[in-house]
Amino acid sequence: MTDMGSDDVAVIVYREEGDAWEADVLPTALTGDLAGLIQAVRRQPSIGGTFGLVSVGDDFFVALRAIGGQVSVFLSDLTAAVDWPLARQVLDHLEIELPEDEDLDQVLPAGDLSIFADLGIDEMDLGMLAGDLDLFPDEALAIIARKLGFGHALDRALDVALGR
Repeated sequence: MTDMGSDDVAVIVYREEGDAWEADVLPTALTGDLAGLIQAVRRQPSIGGTFGLVSVGDDFFVALRAIGGQVSVFLSDLTAAVDWPLARQVLDHLEIELPEDEDLDQVLPAGDLSIFADLGIDEMDLGMLAGDLDLFPDEALAIIARKLGFGHALDRALDVALGR
């Protein structure tokens, strides 16, 4: 089993009054705790929903979106569940079986591919970002953030989290 690394980061993104997005770093422990992430996202009020974004090592990312009492979850690569507790928790949450050995050599996103569709990233674009092997998870999340309009807020939060 792979341990959480120093590059693992969880960020919550939200809008309070006005159009300005805010992003805050969540405790590193939440990079391995889906229930804790869901709870953190649900607790933060926001206009248009609150996002939880998690980058785990060089392997995968998770995106959550809470609107009202509903939480949508997206996992960039379900094959990460073999090595990573968070990915396994996401599959359990989504009631998806761990893939068979022959499927472990390809990137397979899971969950709500339309999580960002109303904001401008459709299922096809999200699937392409998740499957781009040239992108690290934090880079894919940065692209998503820029397309959704909170790139600067995410950059500031990641700079704090990664000590840049």
